[in-house]
Formats: sequence, C-alpha cells, structure tokens
Amino acid sequence: MRILVVEDDALVASGIKEGLSLARFTVDLVGRAEHAVEQIRAGEVFDLAIVDLGLPGMGGLSLIRQLRQSGVQLPILILTARDSLEDCVQGLEVGADDYMTKPFRLPELAARVRALVRRANSVVSATLNYGALELDTARHSATLAGMPLELTLSEWTLLEMMVMLTPQVASKARLLQTLSGWDKDMSANAIEVHVSRLRAKLADSGICIRTVRGIGYRLDDPKD
Repeated sequence: MRILVVEDDALVASGIKEGLSLARFTVDLVGRAEHAVEQIRAGEVFDLAIVDLGLPGMGGLSLIRQLRQSGVQLPILILTARDSLEDCVQGLEVGADDYMTKPFRLPELAARVRALVRRANSVVSATLNYGALELDTARHSATLAGMPLELTLSEWTLLEMMVMLTPQVASKARLLQTLSGWDKDMSANAIEVHVSRLRAKLADSGICIRTVRGIGYRLDDPKD
C-alpha cells in the first residue's frame, strides 16, 4: 500500500517513513500541502494520506477541505501536536477519517493506517481470504491451503493489492506506483516478473492471476 505523508518536520517525516516502510508500506514524503495537491492532481495514486496540521503555507485543514471539495476520496489521517478536542472535531468535520496526536507510537500508527485502508476497500477484517489463500495483514503472513506461503515484500504487496481490489482489475500503473513510490526506479517489466513468480507459487491452488490486456491483472474466482 502506498502512503503519502504531508509533514514539514524532516525528522518526524523520516521516522514515519522508516516505521511504515518496516510495516511493508510504500511511503512518499512532501513538506507542503501545495505539493500534495500537485501530486494528486498529476494522477499519483495513494491508498492513504497522513497530514500534519501545522504546515507552512496552506495548512492541513485547508488541504483536507480542498481535497474533499475536489472529490478526492482517499482516507486521510491527521497526525498533529494539536491535542485539543476542538482541533480533533474540526479535523474530522472537514473530512479527515482519523486523528492522532504527537508523540505517537509507530505500531499504533501502522495499525490505524491498515484499518483505514481496509475500510476504504470495504474489508472488515485484518485477514484477507480468497479461495485457499489467506493473508494476515497485521502479521504479514500468508498461507495457501493451510500451509505457509513464502512471499517476498514485492510479491506480498502485489498480492495484497489484488485481493483487496477483487473483483476489480488492478492496473499496472497502480501496482507500479504502489511498489516503487518516488525513490525507487522500477519498470513495468518488473511487475510482470513478480506476477509470473506469484503465478508459480499459486499453481494448483485454483487461484488464477488473469492478465487483462492493456490494463493490468485480476484474480479469478476460485469457484469458476
């Protein structure tokens, strides 16, 4: 999953990125709300945004209000030093989905991020099931027909995305952005290599990763 962090404190931003990266998220950082708007308008796809309130220039509340008024629906978690009830209520009323105060604990932040992403994709449990496949998103463990399934970080990320989006098609562009973010150089061919390896690991399970020509990939219903 790809997370956009809007935080002007470089040390805090770096800590968030390191912690969420260890939790298997792809994290991109911007220090100003205006830059976040530019990236989203440019078509960059994120699964969630973490927004500080005390930003230089446009503030966090104005950013959230503008995104919601523009029809942007991605989950937004406010992460701020402002701990008053009034600030929390105002943040939620302008369109944020959750509110956390600094200092914070990284495991709790990661758990809230996962919960918000699941909710946005209409997934109610931390465990994703698809046929004989089970993904425990909290523990980052996978089983296939009850047996442990060894996955690389990239394979896990792609498979998690496809399961959460099913029966929709996961576009190559979205998968590529989810894997790479801004600070990694990855080609569309790399996606094909990872998908090929996933197909081999899912062989004989009844689960098929179908290529939708010109768009991306979709999991076939194991019952079909």
